[in-house]
Amino acid sequence: MRTLSRKDVENLIVGATIMGVGGGGSPESGLNSVLEAMDQGKKIVLVNTQEMQRDELVVSPYYVGSVATIGRAVERRAADPMSEAAALLEKTLGGKIRATVSSEIGGGNTGACLAISAKLGVPTVDGDLMGRAGPELHQSTANIFGYPMTPSAIVAEAGNKVVVHSAAGIDEYEAIARHISVVSGGHAAVVDTPLLGSQVDKCTVKGTLSQCITIGEARRSALERGDDPVLAVASKLRHGKLVFRGRVSRYEWKDQAGFLVGEAEVEGTGEYAAKRLKTWIKNEHIICWLEGKPVILPPDLITFLDPRTALGITNDKLSVGQEVAVVGASADEVWRTERGLQLFGPKHFGFNYEYTPFENLL
Repeated sequence: MRTLSRKDVENLIVGATIMGVGGGGSPESGLNSVLEAMDQGKKIVLVNTQEMQRDELVVSPYYVGSVATIGRAVERRAADPMSEAAALLEKTLGGKIRATVSSEIGGGNTGACLAISAKLGVPTVDGDLMGRAGPELHQSTANIFGYPMTPSAIVAEAGNKVVVHSAAGIDEYEAIARHISVVSGGHAAVVDTPLLGSQVDKCTVKGTLSQCITIGEARRSALERGDDPVLAVASKLRHGKLVFRGRVSRYEWKDQAGFLVGEAEVEGTGEYAAKRLKTWIKNEHIICWLEGKPVILPPDLITFLDPRTALGITNDKLSVGQEVAVVGASADEVWRTERGLQLFGPKHFGFNYEYTPFENLL
């Protein structure tokens, strides 16, 4: 087990926002929720999957919704939706939550997972169910290994509370959870994917929370030394590489069925002058083209960073005229399996590309 310091948490949220590839929730909200718990005397504890009991109940808490709706005002009828969802799922399952595992890596959702763990007095698994952020409930390693995401509890600030005992499949469950978020103002708290400790050990992308801390530390150290923080961040990602530097020339998006869907174009600067990069977005950056040719395909990572500070830029904050550094990295091998690509490959999103690993394609 590892108890995190305030500096660890700050570095973790920085790293999680970078690995959140434009989505993953609000890093400001995620950080504030964790620091608030720490200020109340709660401990933030990470646990290795090997340290867990095989029959312990582990759940995944997160927020479902569109990043386009972050900050949207909603009349609050549920003071603490995540805590209510956790209590509702415990009542449904008839057992106590003994640990949590983050559904994805992102500044908001990873922070939310850490915060509810602290409130419950339980540890968070050093790992997650994605290895990055992704737009749909399809993109969970539980779906690769055949573990159901239900029963689940969904609670929104607007006051809607739903228990999903079972769903016909992941398409139906995605539709149910997404619809609740849409009718509730854009977001809803979800606690789902009840797993035993032995199952978590099998399906978790391990060590990702520690990796986020390492990324945050590398960025901070590079700034202190006067080195390029973007290159420092890239070096801590799997096959991480600087792909492009430039200025956002076009950014068009819409809030579509509970997702931010759009395109961003970047005109190159410096050594990338006269070149153009484009990404297609579904909450997160999903596909990247350079001069019209695909250079990063899902499930691999595309992250936009501030070129001076190397802080991750979420897509609700991206804007025309903004200077960006674009970094690519490779997804975990679990997503490169046949089942993984069915759930997270180019064709899943409607693009007729055969998947090629980022480290080979670029």
